[in-house]
Amino acid sequence: MEEQLKLKKATYHLWTFTISKLIASFGAQVYSFAISFYILQLTGSATSFATNLICNILPRTLVAPFAGYVADNYSRKAIAITSQIATTVAIGGLLAVSLTSGISLIAVYITTCILSLMSTFSSVTFTSSITGLIDKARIQKAMSLNQMSISFAAIGSPAVGGLLYGAVSMPVFLITYMIASILAVLLESTMDFKLFAERKEKAETEKKESMWQSMKAGISYLKTQSVVMTIIWIALLINFLFGAFEVGYSFILIEKLKMSSQHFGFTEGAFAIGMLLMSVYFSMRKEVKYALLVSKRGVLAMATIMGAIGLPLMVTMPYRMVFIYYLAIMLGFGAMIIIVNTPIQVMMQKQIDDDYKGRVFSILETMATALMPLGMVIYGFLYDVFPAQWILILSAAMLIVIVLILTRPTVMHRAHPELGKRHAIKGEAGAAS
Repeated sequence: MEEQLKLKKATYHLWTFTISKLIASFGAQVYSFAISFYILQLTGSATSFATNLICNILPRTLVAPFAGYVADNYSRKAIAITSQIATTVAIGGLLAVSLTSGISLIAVYITTCILSLMSTFSSVTFTSSITGLIDKARIQKAMSLNQMSISFAAIGSPAVGGLLYGAVSMPVFLITYMIASILAVLLESTMDFKLFAERKEKAETEKKESMWQSMKAGISYLKTQSVVMTIIWIALLINFLFGAFEVGYSFILIEKLKMSSQHFGFTEGAFAIGMLLMSVYFSMRKEVKYALLVSKRGVLAMATIMGAIGLPLMVTMPYRMVFIYYLAIMLGFGAMIIIVNTPIQVMMQKQIDDDYKGRVFSILETMATALMPLGMVIYGFLYDVFPAQWILILSAAMLIVIVLILTRPTVMHRAHPELGKRHAIKGEAGAAS
């Protein structure tokens, strides 16, 4: 009877978590859309746009290890709710500035830094809490539904942002984000983060680890997880090269191709539709068997798509064809993101001990974003100086080479020993024939 009650609560968590993410993501993405357009139209500079991206990435990189320590040593529910409240306050501060003296780039950069810090604590905490909120049998479904909620928000928010941008004032966008953030707080407060948690209870007399000792313990544990270490190194280099996409996509469409805000919003929506469709697929299918292999193929496909983004700068196309082309590009790119991320996330949720999840996921976040600020600076400069299409093509080629090296057959067989045995059996069968 108790087990049935826990499963019922887990179902509640499944949908509450999804709706909370949907609401919060919708507000965040409408805000992000409006701010991106504001910066590019105000300055026309890829460097200024890249600076805002750095303000989003750099704080995440610096604070992620501390977020992991906090998530493993304190109430995860309290951390999640406090982070969301702080987000609401930060947006309220920017709203106050906009109403009194008008929005400046400095105010935007400061707000972006604060939102990034709060997002890091919230993200690491929620990622560490999945197995405490949901039963293990439905982890892939939970991860997929979470991604679906983000995708739904990403579909609607650029379209709404594109239609509203220029028609309403910036305070309207900020108020929308504040309302969404408040609703997310209310939903998160009803969730039991300890429902399925397997964290060890420490005796009151037991001396608490210092932050440094806790981080060292997390690194020592991580060294025993060879597959996770491989994923971390891949993430480090891949996310650096994806700076070419992060900076270049908006710069090319808005500044070079002069795409309207409505059409740009629809291309962003196509990206979200691709994510949504693939998330629906993963929510219904059985768990992926060879997670690293599937993710490898997804990254190679993403690199190919990234290289193709600059094609309209090399081949003259009618405006309508350019719009359709980028709809298709972003649809495929969104689908590949889910193919890369979901299998890896499920595998890590099941392999990593609950007591170490905060620190391991924070280390992953730190390594994944460590070179991104440098990438934003470099690519922001490159796009202001060199042809955008060649920057994308060369970056895509480098990405393909790096992935092929880091996921060579010996690494794949270490990650999936049964895959190596299967290949060996096939080889013996071929030799026998």
